[in-house]
Parts: sequence; C-alpha cells; structure tokens
Amino acid sequence: MTPVTSKPSVLRRFGVGPVVAATVLVLFVLIAVFGPMLLPYDSVTTRVGDRLLPPFSTASDGTFALLGTDQNGRDVLRQVIAGSRVSLLVGITVVVVGGLIGLVLGLVAGYYGRWLDAVISRIGDMQLAFPSILLAILLAGALGPSLTNVIVALAVTRWVIFARVVRGSVLTTRGREFVESAKVMGAGDLRILLRYILPSCMQPLLVAATVQVGLTMVAEAALSFLGLGVPLDQASWGSTIANGRDYLANAWWIAAVPGLALTLVVICIGLLGDRAGDESDPAREVVAR
Repeated sequence: MTPVTSKPSVLRRFGVGPVVAATVLVLFVLIAVFGPMLLPYDSVTTRVGDRLLPPFSTASDGTFALLGTDQNGRDVLRQVIAGSRVSLLVGITVVVVGGLIGLVLGLVAGYYGRWLDAVISRIGDMQLAFPSILLAILLAGALGPSLTNVIVALAVTRWVIFARVVRGSVLTTRGREFVESAKVMGAGDLRILLRYILPSCMQPLLVAATVQVGLTMVAEAALSFLGLGVPLDQASWGSTIANGRDYLANAWWIAAVPGLALTLVVICIGLLGDRAGDESDPAREVVAR
C-alpha cells in the first residue's frame, strides 16, 4: 500500500525550511524590539542636503546611510527598523484580539447550537460576503489614523475567521464519547468547554493564527499606504512604501527596501503556517505498515 503523504509546499521544494523561516522571523522580532533603541528614528528633522542619497552613501553629518535616504533626507534603514515594530505589533495584536473574540463566539456557537449558532453564523456570513479590506478601510476612515484604531478596524475583520475554525472543531468534538461521559458525570458546561473541547480547538486555531498574522501585516501596510493607518509621526512599512511611490524611477530604494522586508516576513510566516498545517493534516498519520 502506498503511504499517503501531504503534498510539499512550493517553498519547501526550493529548500527553504521552517528553521530558516523561524530564524528570519526571530531576527526581525529582535530588530523590532531592540532596533529603535540602537538607531532612533527621527520623523521631524528634514535634511535637504541628504535628500535621495543612494545606498552605501555617507550623509552630511558623517553617518553611513546603508540603505540610502528618502526625499526628506531621513535614513531608510532607520525607517524600516521603526516600521518593523509597528507592523509586527499590529499583526500580533490583531490576531490575539480577533482570535480571542472568535474563540469565545466559536465555542458558544458550536457547543450550544440552535439560535445562538444561527445568529453568530449569519453575522459571520454577512461579514465574509463583504471584502475584508474594504471593511477595514471604512472603519479606519471613520475612526481616524491611529495605531489603536488600526488594530480595532483589523480585529473586526478577523474574528470571523477564527470563529468558523473553532466552531468546526467544536462540532466535531462535542459528540465524542469523552464529552458525553463528562456530561453523565455531572460536569458543567464551562468545565466541559475548557477541559475537554478547548484543547481540540487549539491546533487548527494556531494554524489559522499563523496565517492571519501575515495577512494582517499586509492589510496594515495597505491602510498605511492609503493614509488610513498609523499617524505620520510613526513609521510603518506601508507609509514608507507610500513615501517612495513617486520616486521609483530615481530613488527605488525608498519603497523597495520596506517592500522587500514585508514580503520576506510574510513569506516566512506563511511557510511556518504551511508547515503547521501539514503537521495537523490527518493524512500524515496514514503510513505504510
């Protein structure tokens, strides 16, 4: 009998493994945490003499501009480092907030069913019928540019993904023997949900969370690109890309460097999510005997 194995991802075919992806992500996290302390970002000072310096140039104050400068003479490397903190903070916070909301609603909908399930499912269906990025744009535009408002706007668009994942796991688990035995033994609903059903939801929930971190970072960059994200005095990868869109012909590095950083992080997160999905694939348990 031929063993059933999961199909390898495209990235893994090119030899990019989860260890490399994890290493890159850890590096970016360290940069986001400690980088702004080592290389503070100045969003106010404009240096006319240092405008549009190419990479590997020396600024007028003697500092080395490794990745060049933008149209205001600000160091691009410092902007990318400062922007990494905002992008990762938004991605992780939105997934945590949206994941907790989706977890609670998914548990309630899947376990109690009936009208609760119908109401939560219909609300989720209506939201999924509306493009999430358009909903985020509407909310961010109504709330105004702010880091907190961006997190709120994106969390509202993400909870339904986690709720549907958790609901599916609960529907699969709630009729199993150990859950029925717990009910016979007199266990309350809260105990059953937390002790017997919640653990079965964690693996698919973590897989979904891993994927959503990357998608959320892209969404935040899109909002900042449109001027609906973080304020102008806070650097983000999206706002830095937006600053460089008018200078692609003669100063490509302004937009290319943060764009490359965003692409690299999202690919690494996606690779880890792909690997986590493979690990949770039931087909991996079928082997030749």
